[in-house]
Amino acid sequence: MFTTYNEALDWIHGRLRLGIKPGLKRMEWMMDKLGSPEDIIKAVHIGGTNGKGSTVTFLRAILQTGGYTVGTFTSPYIEQFNERISVNGKPITDEELVQLANVIRPLADELEMTELGGPTEFEVITAMAFYYFAKIKKVDMVIFEVGLGGRFDSTNIIQPLASIITNIGLDHTNILGNTYEEIAFEKAGIIKDGTPVFTAVKQSGALRVIEEQAEKKSAPIIRINQEFSISDHESLTRGEQFTLSAPLQTLKDLEISMMGQHQTENAALAILTVQYLNGKGLFTVTEQGIRSGLMQAYWPGRFEVLSERPLVIIDGAHNEEGITTLVHELSTRFNDRNIHIVFAALTDKKLDEMIGKLDHVANQISFVSFDFPRAEKAEQLLNLSQSSNKLAVDHWQSYLLEEMKTLGDKDLLVVTGSLYFISEAKPYLCKYLKNVTISL
Repeated sequence: MFTTYNEALDWIHGRLRLGIKPGLKRMEWMMDKLGSPEDIIKAVHIGGTNGKGSTVTFLRAILQTGGYTVGTFTSPYIEQFNERISVNGKPITDEELVQLANVIRPLADELEMTELGGPTEFEVITAMAFYYFAKIKKVDMVIFEVGLGGRFDSTNIIQPLASIITNIGLDHTNILGNTYEEIAFEKAGIIKDGTPVFTAVKQSGALRVIEEQAEKKSAPIIRINQEFSISDHESLTRGEQFTLSAPLQTLKDLEISMMGQHQTENAALAILTVQYLNGKGLFTVTEQGIRSGLMQAYWPGRFEVLSERPLVIIDGAHNEEGITTLVHELSTRFNDRNIHIVFAALTDKKLDEMIGKLDHVANQISFVSFDFPRAEKAEQLLNLSQSSNKLAVDHWQSYLLEEMKTLGDKDLLVVTGSLYFISEAKPYLCKYLKNVTISL
């Protein structure tokens, strides 16, 4: 039995040694032992390469504004491990995490003795989430974010009210496949019989795969630029404005506070899902509730302005598609700034492509490593850059502090890369910025 939070957390993190073990057998075994908690939860399932967390947040904020209690299961965390299991945006308590770990630990030990082998860290956390929302904290809806892929992801034992596939990118190719079509097949694995799927996938080959899977499952499909479209987009000082034309209702002059044109697509998917749930009589959210929820939605580490003076932005652009979006926003919004990028990444990414894109927009680029098993060395990242103003840094903490002290009115510091790095860097930066007094 765990008696402290740190004991429970150390045990959960210790499951990392088992790595990634695709398949649903271990989850099904644990759920059976727990009395099938996944069967009594109302859920929406969200997969895709990028934008899952933001879409979760938009959907949660809209439903919450409508007066509903909403649970979320997301990964990885940015500020606190507990946030992976949250209710109305508030992470579970340390005491609740200990309670959940004590429920799952005996099952994990028993499972380890079977031919299936012990559960991974992600499987343990997923099992904790199912148990929590079914047995401890009953909520009106749970939004589950896929961890990796979809077809064999631990979350894919649910029968959701709706499925969402945000987009397809060439990420985790060593596991999911090397083409958009192969990855789309894995993502489309979350589509269930007769359950509608909402998607912002644009690549023709990837979309065709999703359409084929939806047809096999007799699942209605609602596609961007076909059943719904986004128009009249305008970037605002702190957010975006757009019009959504949808089958059930067209909404003009919608505003979101999250920055980036790509966020309009994530918001649209959330709105469409709410409109569908409204139409089925499962929930009742007014148009004003939708608009208010969009404005209140906040997701840390996604093109997030930590400080305006000095101007510091943090963004979890952890794959090529994320970097492309980041570069677009920097070029569009801050082309009059001296842009200094600090970048860290994991070894299994398309690092040459990612760094090449950053080189084009950065006036200065610094590469750092961090304490994580798959983190790439700073020197290796440096060697991939063609920038004339680059350097590798051994100790990112002290380096960031020194750099922030030198920032002027025309400078912009962008800290980006792996979400695991962002989860370390953000609280560190915020602690410093909280104590900084800028004389206007």
